[in-house]
Amino acid sequence: MNLLYTIQIVVSLILILLVIIQQRGESIGFLAQPSFSSPRRGLEKGIFILTWIFGALFIFFSLLPILKL
Repeated sequence: MNLLYTIQIVVSLILILLVIIQQRGESIGFLAQPSFSSPRRGLEKGIFILTWIFGALFIFFSLLPILKL
């Protein structure tokens, strides 16, 4: 069980880091000039995909003790 908690902590820290380094939504709402949305490319796309993967891993490892697999 300690290994599971360690994995959850590591996955959650990586997920937090990935969310922080994403560059979307930099404006401050209606006060800023409207920005255009461009497709994700290169490193930005990789970070976006990794964020989804680590999000899914976090949910999986969080549900694992409940499901007792």
